[in-house]
Amino acid sequence: MGSFRVLNFGCRANQADGATLRRQMIREGWQEADTTNRCDVALLNSCTVTATADAELRQIIRRIHRQNPECKILVTGCYAQRAPDELAQMEGVTWVVGNSHKEQVHDLLRPSNVPSGFVSLEELQARKEAEPSIPPEIPFELPFELERAKVLVGDIFEQKKLLGEPFFSDTRTRPTLKIQDGCNARCSFCIIPYVRGNSRSLPAEKILEQARQLSKSGYREVVLSGINLGSYGKDLGRSLNFVGILERLLSETDLARIRISSIEPMDVTPELIRLVAGNSRMARHFHVPLQSGCNRILRLMNRRYWTSQYAERIEAIRERMPDAAIGADIMVGFPGETEEDHRESVRLIESLPFTYVHVFPYSLRSGTPAEEMPAHVNGRVAKERSQEIRALVAAKHIRFLEEQLGRTLSVLTLDRQTGEGPLGLSSNYLKVLLSQQDTAGNRLVEATITGRRNQHLLGSPVSSHF
Repeated sequence: MGSFRVLNFGCRANQADGATLRRQMIREGWQEADTTNRCDVALLNSCTVTATADAELRQIIRRIHRQNPECKILVTGCYAQRAPDELAQMEGVTWVVGNSHKEQVHDLLRPSNVPSGFVSLEELQARKEAEPSIPPEIPFELPFELERAKVLVGDIFEQKKLLGEPFFSDTRTRPTLKIQDGCNARCSFCIIPYVRGNSRSLPAEKILEQARQLSKSGYREVVLSGINLGSYGKDLGRSLNFVGILERLLSETDLARIRISSIEPMDVTPELIRLVAGNSRMARHFHVPLQSGCNRILRLMNRRYWTSQYAERIEAIRERMPDAAIGADIMVGFPGETEEDHRESVRLIESLPFTYVHVFPYSLRSGTPAEEMPAHVNGRVAKERSQEIRALVAAKHIRFLEEQLGRTLSVLTLDRQTGEGPLGLSSNYLKVLLSQQDTAGNRLVEATITGRRNQHLLGSPVSSHF
């Protein structure tokens, strides 16, 4: 079959898609290369949430083609769904496959399906009929041919499947389990619904099966991910919602720790807060996107809450869990955002118990309602606003670190070692340098926090759960 390399970009959900592509390629008999410099096919699983993400992908395409001109490049993912013609005309790109057809990538790369040149619809259909190993339900469509590449992109809103297998991030100790894809919200700045489609949920039994396999394999913490996690189950007849699947994971699996990756404000219900606060197997960590602390801007963004509702939920988390990590996504420089709007946002952020935030400037996405809004904010002004908020929350983060001194935290040991010793991640999402040099990865330990070194806590293990 040849060799391949998968490169993933963007969110945890996309990383899980990439894990599925990788596993499918290996099952087909492809050999995984350790670098794109030495592979026959490079699969780039793209993100398109910002213009920066697009530019990064184009730069990587050019680098791969320059360093390995014989490598065939296949681009899939969100950028491929949004602008296939743009990618198809790049030198070095052989195929562009949208999210609408991502599950077919390994089939399209079979030698019997992909001859050296382009093929007609009639030839594809003839090959399909002559090749019984190709599942009949796969609807081969006529790729449209541009100057350089073959493109296969369809209506993403017709997609009913949910691609994704457990993905392992920077270590092999915290697999991400994707349980939901797509989004039914229509925030005015966001392109994601148009490249991911409507909300789709992984059936509960499939989730439980994957979770049990991960637990059996020895993993202590699993991170649940999705594009809009709180909408889980709404497409399954409302027989099970997000809190319901969490309850089943807790009662029907022996996963030691479950972490929620990100959840929208209005999905942070009293039931969810009680569940996390009342069960030690739930990580004490909430990431709740805010986007703006100004009601006027929230309305322009088509966000479905008021700042008072957001604050009420964050304060409810802090009241029940004083030691919980609380993070947020914050956008600055949205079209029409005035200095007073920014000041209002800063005041709200200052009043809330955030322990970290992700701040980013507004990025224009063609085809979104925000593109047509007046008064786009100067990039320099947006950068200054970003820096102000980052500095504000950085001080909050240091205070949160200091509050942990003398406490005993539940810490998952990671695979990574630093020059100062083994590294762990606490239930409340803090990096902990552990004092024992022989602490193996993928263990849950109780560690007394003895000090702080920059952004890391110093911990002394006192007992081990596993």
